[in-house]
Amino acid sequence: MSNTDVTAILEAASEGDARAADQLLPLVYDELRRLAMHAMIQESPGHTLEPTAVVHEVYLKLVGQERVQWRGRAHFFAVAAQAVRRILVDHARGKMAAKRGGDRVRLELNEQLMAAFEHSVDVLALDEALEDLARSHPRHARIVVSRFFGGLTVKEIADVLGISTATVEREWRFARAVLYRRLSGDTQNPS
Repeated sequence: MSNTDVTAILEAASEGDARAADQLLPLVYDELRRLAMHAMIQESPGHTLEPTAVVHEVYLKLVGQERVQWRGRAHFFAVAAQAVRRILVDHARGKMAAKRGGDRVRLELNEQLMAAFEHSVDVLALDEALEDLARSHPRHARIVVSRFFGGLTVKEIADVLGISTATVEREWRFARAVLYRRLSGDTQNPS
């Protein structure tokens, strides 16, 4: 996929070109599928949500947004990571509601967070922890979502947020520590 092609089509979509959405899907489908699989590979066995369904739902959410000024490929996929997170959390909540408060859906952490946690995490607990982090450190939470749910690189996140890669790495380390403490039940608050 050419970054230039995607960026040009995203700009056209931002300007209201209805044909741009049709041109965009073939260019981003594989990457969206990779993003969905990246997030879902960590789900427990027997998960009922399929990557293809996630891709289609994410794509519909993204192209259905009005007044979005896409700032290129990395921005698009950062927003897509947020959408994947919401879909997985909504799915987990739906399963819990169906079970009337039964077991929560488990999410195996990817290698970036595995180093910090070394165990599976409840997707709803992770969502709650991210919400708490976002209240005090919104940019840190965006970095976690982009890395964990979107698989974006440090450079891509830096480009999207308009900060240095060193800042992304520093805030990523801080956010992992905060989330680890929260998810492990440690009551001390480093923030």
